[in-house]
Amino acid sequence: MADGLLKIAIVAGEESGDLLGADIVRALRQATGGEVQLVGLGGRHLQALGLVPPFDAGEVALMGFSAVLRDLPRLMRRINQLAKTVADEKPDCLVTIDSPDFSLRVAKKVRAANPSIPIIHYVCPSVWAWRPGRAVAMKPYVDHILCILPFEVKELERLGGPPGTYVGHRLTHDAGVLAAAKAQDLPRELSPDRIKTLLVLPGSRRGEVRRLLDPFGETVSMLRARGHRLRLLLPTVPHVADLVKSSVNRWDEKPEIIIDPQRKWQAFGKADAALIASGTVSLELALAGVPMISCYRLDPVARVVASYLVSVWSALLPNLISDRALIPEFYNEYVRPNNLARQLEALFADSGMRAWQKDGFAEITRRMTTDKPSGEIAAQVVMRYVKRVSSQ
Repeated sequence: MADGLLKIAIVAGEESGDLLGADIVRALRQATGGEVQLVGLGGRHLQALGLVPPFDAGEVALMGFSAVLRDLPRLMRRINQLAKTVADEKPDCLVTIDSPDFSLRVAKKVRAANPSIPIIHYVCPSVWAWRPGRAVAMKPYVDHILCILPFEVKELERLGGPPGTYVGHRLTHDAGVLAAAKAQDLPRELSPDRIKTLLVLPGSRRGEVRRLLDPFGETVSMLRARGHRLRLLLPTVPHVADLVKSSVNRWDEKPEIIIDPQRKWQAFGKADAALIASGTVSLELALAGVPMISCYRLDPVARVVASYLVSVWSALLPNLISDRALIPEFYNEYVRPNNLARQLEALFADSGMRAWQKDGFAEITRRMTTDKPSGEIAAQVVMRYVKRVSSQ
């Protein structure tokens, strides 16, 4: 820490990681009462705090096996470029965030170039779900892992990985989630003849949307045929909005498409149940208290890979955190509208299935809630490593 100025390197290639990085920087500035110089890679949130990236973070935000293979030579050039930039800057600490196939490669090269730089990785890779050998493989070049799920610290210890600290999930302190949960706690009319509000969440990737919107539309048709009156709300993100709009034009009943984030949380508060693509949204809904069923259709390559590498008993974070089968999961050929409609009917009613989920969601909230926001706890860990190096 030269002249009291803290220099932090951050590597965040995704929007979600950019948000986490910005949380840490703001907490560091508040804790130190001074300026924090930033180097590395990040998006609009970190750039607003002063980070000037050497290239656009969007270049490394790739999804899917084919996309990574196609761009592998360029990705390797960017990894080498970023690692050299960080090592040459000699920061007080490097924080790599999520996107492990990219960010941990940068970390490994930084450690080789300058072993004196402490390296902290934020968001534990899913070593508890697949490729558990990654845990011990990280230990030579990652000093600490900031975990966002409560069971991950013990899993890292069990698998021989770096030490971890549970910092909590930023969703537990998110104003939108808290407002939706408050609305869900209000008394709700559950009579059979009322209009039911159904959230439809087909995913944020184009492949997910293409594979799920047709069976989701058929499920809606089946519910209507079984006598249900529905109000359909479909929150989505801008980069798939046009695809969503063109796909739902074929539906018997058109949903209200929601792009504004604030209106998304309002929709969560109003919903009686949700039909979703498996993903992080399941945790958002669980913390908001919205009953749901989950579906996913893998592409042919991913199906083969998953059959060999995935060992976890559930793909849904709420199920894993609660350690019970709260939310029904349907995959590939089991995404059947006749079954999905009947599952949703049970959630529309004052049923045991609805009560089972609601009780489980309350337990998840209790397990995940921290006294301080995740960014503040993460910043405390970063400062611990900075002071350790400064005292040497």
